[in-house]
Amino acid sequence: MRILRAAGYRVMPWKNGGGTTTEIAVSPHSAGLDDFDWRVSMARVETSGPFSSFAGIDRTLSVLEGDGIVLDIAGRPPVRLAAASAPLAFPGDVPTSAALINGPITDLNVMTRRGRMTHKVERRPLSGEIRLRPNADTTLILAVDAGVTLFTHDGSDLGPLDALILDRDSPELRLQPKGQCLLFVIELHRVAANH
Repeated sequence: MRILRAAGYRVMPWKNGGGTTTEIAVSPHSAGLDDFDWRVSMARVETSGPFSSFAGIDRTLSVLEGDGIVLDIAGRPPVRLAAASAPLAFPGDVPTSAALINGPITDLNVMTRRGRMTHKVERRPLSGEIRLRPNADTTLILAVDAGVTLFTHDGSDLGPLDALILDRDSPELRLQPKGQCLLFVIELHRVAANH
């Protein structure tokens, strides 16, 4: 179990130079945009426009803050994505553009390299204690709004936008929200090699 504090996240420019991304976690550690297996980040989107293209990448987008965006993904009808919407999965290498609905947003972006990793993102509003048993190779939990108390041997807690990384062997986790809280539970699975 590893806790990542929001104050320690790395801020870097977008691939297309149109804004900045706050990187929560990446694997392998310190991988760049061209050689990661998976990457979880947040971005502040200030203007409408095209998304960066990521060859061979699958991505899932969620809105954390703001009124939302309308995504225009090639080959699909436009999709309206707001803070209450379910996370939206789409290929990172098809032409995609976003139109802001009413001012800037902050989004959560999960990316995995096709053929190496797959991922699933679950949006879970929390009003009481829950138990989580990790069953992915890596599970990342992001606390939004209020923080959460972790019932662990050292009594740690997660503040707003802090993250927790668990591996498959981690024990079942008990979490108690500090007020109304939203969790994103991100499961990252390694693709079995073909023999």
